[in-house]
Amino acid sequence: MSRSRKPDWLKMRPPSGERFTDIKSTLREYDLHTVCEEANCPNLGDCWSGRDGPGTATFMLMGDRCSRGCNFCDVKTGGMEALDPDEPENVADAVTEIGLEYVVLTSVDRDDLPDQGAGHFARTIREIKQRDPDTLVEVLIPDFQGEPELVREIIGAEPDVIAHNVETVDRLQWPVRDRRASYEQSLSVLGQVHQESDIYTKTSLMLGVGEYDHEVYQTVANLRSVGVDIVTFGQYLQPSTRHLEVSEYVHPDKFDVWKQVAEEEFDFLYSASGPLVRSSFKAGEFFVKSLLRDEISVTDARDVADQA
Repeated sequence: MSRSRKPDWLKMRPPSGERFTDIKSTLREYDLHTVCEEANCPNLGDCWSGRDGPGTATFMLMGDRCSRGCNFCDVKTGGMEALDPDEPENVADAVTEIGLEYVVLTSVDRDDLPDQGAGHFARTIREIKQRDPDTLVEVLIPDFQGEPELVREIIGAEPDVIAHNVETVDRLQWPVRDRRASYEQSLSVLGQVHQESDIYTKTSLMLGVGEYDHEVYQTVANLRSVGVDIVTFGQYLQPSTRHLEVSEYVHPDKFDVWKQVAEEEFDFLYSASGPLVRSSFKAGEFFVKSLLRDEISVTDARDVADQA
């Protein structure tokens, strides 16, 4: 299929509805960023609405400019600003006001900071949990240049899920990712979380950047070998002509195959897989259903996770 024309299965509906409007208004009130908006996520409306379970919004901490320049990402690079000391409290206040039961925190890379932003992450987790210990918190963290003490700071704040995206297969780390990232470094971060805690681990792979099936299979095996619990697969979409070109529009049937491989052959807790799936796609809905099997309320999910 030609790379120049998107297939029908990639058609998106613009976000709408009262819930979407309310969340957007609250975010602007607290001057907060979401990766949902900054990265032009195709699922923004569905995730925010929470039609089939806990709504999910992904807050992007530490500004809207990244210290790295990955060739797939639409987030602006360079021109780093000082951290907003009020951001952790503002995020927690917004989570409470919106009534989110499941929140995802991510960030730009902040290689310019002494702790690369790990302390800011940890403080935000604690502020949210302090207001409501039953709020489920997933963090999608940078690699912190593979420094174990910084990963350990995130673990110590006790989120419910720690995610870090390997993004693509080993061979394609460059040109897909910034040269400061690496496959082995990402595996080490995920492996450390598994070894040092009972916190669920998660990662995501983009398809359509030139990978071969056997490389995807090997990546899935590597991820499970270091203890990753959840893996998602999505189609890479070129944000602009300045970014990496799409190599292939992967058919939805192949995404179904990778979901089956992950869940049935490698026994991942769950795998969200589809052309429009992104790392945090309906994260609350999938996570809660996987743990609770729809038998108890979301407010009991933390206790269930602790006992799993």
